[in-house]
Amino acid sequence: MFNASEIKHLKLQTLKHFWGHTAFRDLQEEIINAVLQGEDTVALLPTGGGKSLCFQLPALLLQGVCIVVSPLLALMKDQVDQLLGMGIEADYLSSDLDEFEAEGIYDRCKNGLIKILYISPERLRNKSFLQHIEEVDVSFIAVDEAHCISEWGQDFRPSFQNIKEFRNEVKKVPIIALTATATPTVLVEIQTKLGLQTPAVFKKSFSRTNIKIITEKIADKFQKIFDWLQYNQNSGIIYARTRKETEELHQFLKSKGINSCDFFHAGLSYKEKQQKQAHWLQSNNHVLIATNAFGMGIDKDNVRFVMHLSVPPSIENYYQEIGRAGRDGQDSFAFCLWNDQEFNKFDDILKNSIPNKIEFTKILYYLFSMFQIAENELPEEYFQLNYQNLQRLTGSSLAKIKNVLQFLHNQELIYLNDFKDASTVELKISVDDLDSLPKKDAYFVELLFRCLPGITSSKVHFYENTLSDKMRIEPFLIKDRLKELQKQKLLNYIDGDMSSIRFLEHRNDRAYQGKYYQLFKQIQINKLQKWEEIKFFFRNDDFCKMKMILSYFGEKNAKNCGQCSYCERSKSSLFSNQTPDQILNVLRNKPCSLDEIAFHLSFVAREDLLENIILLLDSGLVKMLDFRTYTLA
Repeated sequence: MFNASEIKHLKLQTLKHFWGHTAFRDLQEEIINAVLQGEDTVALLPTGGGKSLCFQLPALLLQGVCIVVSPLLALMKDQVDQLLGMGIEADYLSSDLDEFEAEGIYDRCKNGLIKILYISPERLRNKSFLQHIEEVDVSFIAVDEAHCISEWGQDFRPSFQNIKEFRNEVKKVPIIALTATATPTVLVEIQTKLGLQTPAVFKKSFSRTNIKIITEKIADKFQKIFDWLQYNQNSGIIYARTRKETEELHQFLKSKGINSCDFFHAGLSYKEKQQKQAHWLQSNNHVLIATNAFGMGIDKDNVRFVMHLSVPPSIENYYQEIGRAGRDGQDSFAFCLWNDQEFNKFDDILKNSIPNKIEFTKILYYLFSMFQIAENELPEEYFQLNYQNLQRLTGSSLAKIKNVLQFLHNQELIYLNDFKDASTVELKISVDDLDSLPKKDAYFVELLFRCLPGITSSKVHFYENTLSDKMRIEPFLIKDRLKELQKQKLLNYIDGDMSSIRFLEHRNDRAYQGKYYQLFKQIQINKLQKWEEIKFFFRNDDFCKMKMILSYFGEKNAKNCGQCSYCERSKSSLFSNQTPDQILNVLRNKPCSLDEIAFHLSFVAREDLLENIILLLDSGLVKMLDFRTYTLA
């Protein structure tokens, strides 16, 4: 056994070797100590507080495999890639892995070759997983995004409640629950529903004193962002609600000569996403316009601002996203642009994306019918999903269909892939069957044998453009031939440019119309409530923005931050003498246009700035150099 001094040295040595740090952040070491001592633990650390280290480091020091329960496949992949890049043996089990791939991961766990294994909460009900895990030495369970266990959390996943039963009946090991966003009610629910035994609770304040929250009610958002980015020399993120918005804003800024920005969303290919992300991570002044999936699991210290083109769906989402700025402790900004028209529009979008029970049942009925899946049946293959066909059959909007399918995906009833990815092909015939095929088909299948190694024994991933170069056949012709052979049941082909779906549970209409519809309905109610809360947050001009966030998360006696848009307006209203002095301070550095002054004093309304400049011109303290530039007289 190690003594306390040796353990401390070992922790710091591990921190330095794998993470390159020489000291822990606030509460990290105390949380790690609790885990090492075998205590049930709850860690409530804001975004950027280093939650992952709190289970990853003790996982390396303890004997056995740490099982990490995570709700997001994208986050699992990102964290596993990061750990592997650091030389830490980690892997994940997900619904898109075939049986052969999963077996390999189980064997490596049993042989002690994996230290950290990521799984979804639904995996805890999987019979194959439960059989294999009996033979695995498990050190402890880490529950990431633990707020998902709460019915009042913003991402309710009832399958998180499987963790308590798994721990009690299968692996009696300690649990650490981690979250960045939990109200007092949610925090209590986490402890109760996980069955934690007198847990050590560590809670860091949600206050981010280095982030200045600036909210502005404005009609022309694109122009405002352009005005701001003209003078920006820092790295940042601009969040938009849709893929279309990211591309439109990028095109607008590019047309105005802003070249230090790019767009990022899930519709890009894996290669494109990797390239854009790598460029942003390595740059000091690059800006990414992204949908809200971007940023999870990414650690970039020098993000100087996060801007919201679109208001996020909840205060929890908003706080997580602005927390990606200023992780190095330096002054940073969180800008959010909003208007009542947008709020009213999103009210309608939300309402029109929620199907009633009849619509919900109809979408499911035609989803199964499209692929000829009968009651109690569970096909093994992937299917190409055509949203337009499902819209035509159901008469439902695309928004309602996607809402239902995303719900089924989150509950691991289906695996839905809406991302551009590599295509897959799996042969249903052997080499010996070639002679029985028509000459045209036999020739094409033989080309596949030559150009796609491994296709004779398993499913292979490939890109049509790459295969086109090898076969010297146009990509669209390759797709057509593969689809023809699929109709003849000679192979299974999934086009990576289209959505695909795989069913993970037997069809059970009674369950879908009963417990699953009730769960879907509860999640929609939560969603609407969260939206009302975030609207109130932005529309209310009577309180400090950071104080409102702290109150929402249960921090009592919070004080005004002194630097958000509310606090600055309180200090710099038109009827005080501070705004003219601040304008003069800006002009002492160099002559500026109104836009430049607005950039430096972003908390002051543009109309107030203009009126104060007129007062300064009348008093002779300021003069105009030309029709748009002001300087000291």
